Amino acid sequence: MHSFSEDEVRELLDGPAAIAELEAAFRRDWQSTARMPARLHLPLAHGGSFLIMPCADDGQGWIGMKVVTVKPQVAPGEARVQATYFLFSHSTGQMEATMQANHLTALRTAAMSAVATRALSRPDARVLGIFGTGVQAWSHLALLPRVRQFTQVLVCGSSPERSRQFAQRAAAAHGIEVAPAEASACARQADVLCTCTTATTPLFDGSLVRAGAHLNLVGAFQPETREVDEGVMGRARIVVDTYEGALAEAGDVLIPAKMGVVSLQDLADLHDVLAGKKAGRESNQSVTVFKSVGCAYEDLVVARLVYSAAAAH
Repeated sequence: MHSFSEDEVRELLDGPAAIAELEAAFRRDWQSTARMPARLHLPLAHGGSFLIMPCADDGQGWIGMKVVTVKPQVAPGEARVQATYFLFSHSTGQMEATMQANHLTALRTAAMSAVATRALSRPDARVLGIFGTGVQAWSHLALLPRVRQFTQVLVCGSSPERSRQFAQRAAAAHGIEVAPAEASACARQADVLCTCTTATTPLFDGSLVRAGAHLNLVGAFQPETREVDEGVMGRARIVVDTYEGALAEAGDVLIPAKMGVVSLQDLADLHDVLAGKKAGRESNQSVTVFKSVGCAYEDLVVARLVYSAAAAH
């Protein structure tokens, strides 16, 4: 059995390969071969969460499970999320690998946003807006330029200082113009907007979002929390990673649906769009939203990549 540290996962897991593999996986009818129950969400004392995410892929021959602890508050320098992945052979039932999975989770989430951005955003998108300055924000900044030719990145963190520090570090690391921005400017100017925060209420006035914009919503994962308001959701074409996850956990979708602003019957999932079963972007002026709550199948696909990359070395 192999045991992979965070540093080893980071070294082995290639971002463009993850984008390509996840896009191929969601394009095919993966639900005919992969089985996963709804994510088990166990509330912990003081507002924390313990998540269990199993998946069996009969077609690819793997079984996997991710366990995650989420803390509401952490000390400086301490990770808010701790994840571990367990990978098993489908044929033997034997555990083949364990992986520290914080980077795996961040990268697969950003890779899914990249897949959705390529499918739903305008090809001429040039300004990327990011809310948040944490691990997810960094991963999105690293991967989304793989699918669109952004010339500028705007960053809005929880404070001007955090935005400034992130922008400086990101510009030096990626060689792209990255600037701190107020929430209203970020929402108004971005062609592609990513919300990568721990916010529980809307981050900006949705009426500011420009016609033709695409949004990736990744932070909120509970039915009573959301990062954007009903104003933008009510005028958007909404695509989710999975129907089951969205209808159970996506407050960004469920709250405006309760208000009568969003029709759940009008949702599409990413497989439907990639396979051409349902429409994605309908015009250059349409607003599109990809709401991601994450699913166990995404983790299994990416964990398989780590294991295969190690075997190839």
